[in-house]
Amino acid sequence: MNTALRIAVADDEPFLRTYFQDVLPDLGHEVVGAAATGKELVELCQRTKPDLVISDIRMPDMDGIDAAAAISEDRPTPIILVSAFHDPEYIARAEQRYILAYLIKPVERAHLETAIAIVRRRFQEFESLRQETKDLKQALEDRKTIEKAKGLMMRKMRLSEADAFRTMQKLARDQNLKLVQVAQRILDADDSNPRR
Repeated sequence: MNTALRIAVADDEPFLRTYFQDVLPDLGHEVVGAAATGKELVELCQRTKPDLVISDIRMPDMDGIDAAAAISEDRPTPIILVSAFHDPEYIARAEQRYILAYLIKPVERAHLETAIAIVRRRFQEFESLRQETKDLKQALEDRKTIEKAKGLMMRKMRLSEADAFRTMQKLARDQNLKLVQVAQRILDADDSNPRR
């Protein structure tokens, strides 16, 4: 059985808000709130930090796509848009955001259940890729710091590249630090004592 999601819903039609509030718990999920406008939805998501958002597109004061953009800026959140219209303009705008599914009204229970399952899986994949990218960027930054420190040691201590690297590794072991921390200390020490 899939883990229950905390879901925020939004629609300007009270009937549809009630429909989502009735159907989603039957599917094993918790509805953390229901909004009637785009601005209400953004505020609701800021307060409740839902796992998923299901929103109508056409709503007063802010449409569902603009609300999705505001929600995703605050915190990456998967979003399912619902519309009574199959509008190419809306679809084109939706493709540029965290919109992972687009359902046409009337929303049937089976379609909603399927969309939630697919969106959950896709969003986990996106988040995994985002974390992997973040980790790779950090590894690259760490590598640059280590290379700079190694180059500095080679110049100042007249060491070979291999000896400079071994010296840094020994310092890291002796001080129980990561190699990048030792490298940063070496660079900081040089920055605080510039040689003319």
